[in-house]
Amino acid sequence: MAAGAGPLNAGADTSEAGATTTSSDAIRRRAAGGLVVAAIVGFCFLPILLLPLLAGLAPASPWALASDPYLRSVVGFTLTQALLSTALSVLFGVPLALALDRLRFPGRDLVLRLFFLPQALPVLVGALGLVTVFGRNGVVADAFAWAGLPRPSIYGLTGVLLAHVFFNMPLVARMVVGGLSGVPAESWKLAGQLSLSRWATFRILELPVLRRTLGPAAGLVFMLCVTSFTLVLVLGGGPRASTLEVAIYQSLRYDFDPGRAFTLAVLQILLVALLLLPTLGRSNSVDTGFGQARANRRFHRGSIPSRLFDGAVVVVALAFLLAPLTAIAVSGLRSDLPHILMDPAFLDALLKSLSIALGASVLGIAASVCLALAADGSGLARSRLLFALPASLVLVVPPIVVGAGWFLALRAFGDVARFAPFVVVATNAVMIIPFATRILGPEIAAVGRRHGRLARSLGLEGWARIVHVEWPALRRPLALAGAFAMAISLGDLGAVALFGNADLVTLPYLLLQRMGAYRSTDAAGIALILGVLCVALILVAERGLGEKRR
Repeated sequence: MAAGAGPLNAGADTSEAGATTTSSDAIRRRAAGGLVVAAIVGFCFLPILLLPLLAGLAPASPWALASDPYLRSVVGFTLTQALLSTALSVLFGVPLALALDRLRFPGRDLVLRLFFLPQALPVLVGALGLVTVFGRNGVVADAFAWAGLPRPSIYGLTGVLLAHVFFNMPLVARMVVGGLSGVPAESWKLAGQLSLSRWATFRILELPVLRRTLGPAAGLVFMLCVTSFTLVLVLGGGPRASTLEVAIYQSLRYDFDPGRAFTLAVLQILLVALLLLPTLGRSNSVDTGFGQARANRRFHRGSIPSRLFDGAVVVVALAFLLAPLTAIAVSGLRSDLPHILMDPAFLDALLKSLSIALGASVLGIAASVCLALAADGSGLARSRLLFALPASLVLVVPPIVVGAGWFLALRAFGDVARFAPFVVVATNAVMIIPFATRILGPEIAAVGRRHGRLARSLGLEGWARIVHVEWPALRRPLALAGAFAMAISLGDLGAVALFGNADLVTLPYLLLQRMGAYRSTDAAGIALILGVLCVALILVAERGLGEKRR
């Protein structure tokens, strides 16, 4: 997610200072962007700062934290599972990326789109698919039993690692494929003319790309795993396999220990901030998987064994990817879908999910437009970095931590349930901003470069400039950003997990309830419907971005 700020910075850097907007218009845009940054920072950090005053809560001393075996265990598991998940995702993602880039076969674009599905799938739906395949009653466990072996358990560290590889291995592969697509076609032609071996081609052309892309890819995956909530909540299997975010959730929902929850929230923020410090100030132009990679022609086909190996890598990865997706589809179609669709609880959850997603999308996209306009109108690199800051806050203060802060702070003002819908909408809106700025930022920067001087010479500023200059170029990107935003909000469980109650049940929360009540048939049907909704929205947006790039 943090990588989403890179294209915005890059696009803004290429515009000449003061050339895109008049000075008064630039001041207004920077003021609007500054208000948005202040609102986002305040929403994320204000409850944590006010809790010592409102509720008399304060984080434990460093010595108490170091001497608490439970906290040591939670922090240790958080970092351990993130390191192992990152290592496994890179270990399997790099051979997959190289195989996809080396092979040319009918349907390659379709295969690349299939590897985008885990990014489009709601995390809870993917977790249910993994349980269906690898759980104690799944196909893999049946194969173990048939072979006379004990049935494996998916819960605990094994399940968490399996799920993180399922979601993050395709992400690593697509980032590396995006980097390889940037190698000039002349380089591949020269490699073919020189009849370079597979090893020489790897050392001269592919290895430099890996050096550039693996750092950002591994960093992104590591931060996603450190802030993982839903997967660990479903597959962790108990307190022994809890990350900081899951421990915050358990402290509030099960133990109701506000002091421990506050301490864990502060510890989570500090830990993630320290991990992000090495990446601050670095621009990242690595493609994180939006759109299709450009396929350069390779003139050296390689030996038959090497092509067979690459084909086997793609087939195994596809099988690992499609097995949970197929299990979701088959189980969902076996459920009583007409009954689920007419169930009042489902219809109410669907209506609430759509309402929250629509409100969060409007807020998130409006904030993203303000930030992108402010960054484009700013002539100082530090100012542009300020307007790109919200893209990193989602990692520093993830949704469950924001929700926990407001959950504790709002207790001083009465029943928390009254404020729940507003907090959930605002939390989802903040979570949308990195994706929306990634789509809208480069477009606004490009419009400024193309038409900025003409607009300034004509005296266009304010709403007149937005209507006549930016709006015609932003209609399509706004639709794509809206599709991403709706899908992300529809599938999110973060804040709803804390604020969910009888009056606030979204589709992911309803799915979690049915899974907890062992109503697997209903859960499978809801998962299929939710998955189809989110995947359809994101694939439409992803297809639009791919067509635009081509």
